[in-house]
Amino acid sequence: MSGEVAIHIPEELKLDLDRTVSICRNFIQEQFKAIGARHAILGLSGGIDSALVGFLTADALGTDRLRTYILPYRTSAPTSRTDALAVASALGCSVEEIEISRALDAVESLLPSGAELSLIRRGNIAARLRMITLYDQSALHDGLVMGTGNKTEAMIGYTTIHGDAACAINPIGDLYKSQVRALAAHLGVPTAILTKAPSADLWPGQTDEEEGGFDYPTLDRILFRLVDQGAPAADVAAEGFDAALVDRVVGMISRSQFKREMPPFPKISR
Repeated sequence: MSGEVAIHIPEELKLDLDRTVSICRNFIQEQFKAIGARHAILGLSGGIDSALVGFLTADALGTDRLRTYILPYRTSAPTSRTDALAVASALGCSVEEIEISRALDAVESLLPSGAELSLIRRGNIAARLRMITLYDQSALHDGLVMGTGNKTEAMIGYTTIHGDAACAINPIGDLYKSQVRALAAHLGVPTAILTKAPSADLWPGQTDEEEGGFDYPTLDRILFRLVDQGAPAADVAAEGFDAALVDRVVGMISRSQFKREMPPFPKISR
């Protein structure tokens, strides 16, 4: 299988794409067999991560077992809905749209009065309301909520606990963003999704790279050295990467460690 868009991927992050698809297929099939759930429940954001999970899940389980959902807020970009629908259409799976604006308004109205919600606070509430909705649908349809978080975003903490970070299984959790793009192109994810700027769509015009102050290929190369190879920050900078960016990435990894673990507790029992 091959997409129409040529995707540049750093040499050290290149994958055997067919083998990776096979690994993901087996993982999904084995997880569903072990747990015994019938349907995969997937929120389609219009972005590349959820699109890839949709293609992988349809490949593993068949489209009849994949239920997808579009969960817009009133400020969501119209292209997010269009691209999400394009994924569902390409796969031939079910798709349902559930608007979350009224639910978010209700939550906001019940919060203690004070300063107006910041964009980040409202975006986090939206992410958690979307996951509440998906988990409710999983209970209704004997399903498992599919994770859509990639390794890059998990390592720097660019996730919302109990929001987009919540899931039952995550087929792409060990793929850097550059690898996600390459695999998505390989599987034929729609071109509009492959080429648009990555965005969590938390507010109008928001893009991940502009908000974070990085570009994904460079960030992935730094993370690969720090995380996969265990290289010290000084050695990574010595390869020509911006030292200030490397130090910032080290800090993001450290500060977000709690997001990648179960909540800690003191050991009381023997």
